[in-house]
Amino acid sequence: MYSPKELSNKTCVVGIGETTYSRKSGMTDLTLQLTAAMRAIEDAGIKPGDIDGILPQAAGATSEDFATNLGIKDLRYSAQINMGGASPCAAIQNGVLAVASGVCNYVLLLSGRNGYSGARTAQSIGAGLGSGPMRTMGEFEYIYGLVAPMLWYGPMARRHMHLYGTTSLQFAEVSIAMRRHASMQSNAQMKDPITIEDHQSSPILADPFRLLDCCLQTDGAAACVITTPERAKDLKKKPVYISAFGEAHPDSPSSITQRPDMTTFGIAKLAPRVFEMAGMTPKDVDVAELYDCFTFTVINQLEDIGFCGKGEGGPFVEGGRIQIGGDLPVNTHGGLLSQGHIMGMNHVIEGIKQVRGSSDVQVKDAEVALVSGYGDFGDGALAIFSGR
Repeated sequence: MYSPKELSNKTCVVGIGETTYSRKSGMTDLTLQLTAAMRAIEDAGIKPGDIDGILPQAAGATSEDFATNLGIKDLRYSAQINMGGASPCAAIQNGVLAVASGVCNYVLLLSGRNGYSGARTAQSIGAGLGSGPMRTMGEFEYIYGLVAPMLWYGPMARRHMHLYGTTSLQFAEVSIAMRRHASMQSNAQMKDPITIEDHQSSPILADPFRLLDCCLQTDGAAACVITTPERAKDLKKKPVYISAFGEAHPDSPSSITQRPDMTTFGIAKLAPRVFEMAGMTPKDVDVAELYDCFTFTVINQLEDIGFCGKGEGGPFVEGGRIQIGGDLPVNTHGGLLSQGHIMGMNHVIEGIKQVRGSSDVQVKDAEVALVSGYGDFGDGALAIFSGR
């Protein structure tokens, strides 16, 4: 039986693929995801039939759909993680376990949807909470009008501002950094530079969030392939090692208002375990791809992961510190705020690109990339990629 530390660097990513990120893909959800999948498979230098594990964190398709369309004859493992925006990053854990245990040889992770031209958040609010992870909100939040993500997380951000003096101007620093990085990316939705004044004059959508504090809605898909270092030796691309991974959940995971501390995400429990598994500390990280559904979540994750102390995230992002060339470049692809919203799978892809040295916004000599996922009401996932 493996201990977590023994699983460090036992697997690696050998292929990545993306579609264009846009507001009108002209494809079905399934076609988007198959396109990204085929690009990842081709990038790895394997055949579709070599895939024997599928982890789809995606809309409107099942593992059977992918197996049928890709011509996979021996599908040995499939699963879908229900952690909202943390799902793609959390799925890395399943992929590693499937490969390291010998259950699978090649596992395909993918995520994608027509998030803008298809069913959008505003169109689904009235659909009800059903029996999924959102149902507890029917008791404590939904009935008071908290029916959309900006309304769920707004009180968390406002609480952080009250406790620690975090400001809207510091939120603006995050938005500006993401836009600057997206402006240099070939595959990004929003490329026009923005200023503090642009941020502060954008309309308030849900206190304290302004328009430029909020992520995009996007058509697109992304995918990657996980295997062992031994198999990677015969493939065409430099392997990127998975040095650590994991998921965690906050106290009172299904209700924000019922937890003792609204400003502590599940990732705070996870970060020490992940760094121990990798044999690293936050100081070893060259670039961080942090889930940025809102500007506040970046600031809070910087604290909960350990890049700075609790309450210090606001000052930490000031002065270009998280921009390319700064102390800790964050979301070098532009993130959900400016590149596109692929449920965080594009964060995974960018982390892998950084270690490969192939990003459009490349951090010089990047050897270690940390990627986070954030979902639902504070669920968290982390992965650390390295060149070993």
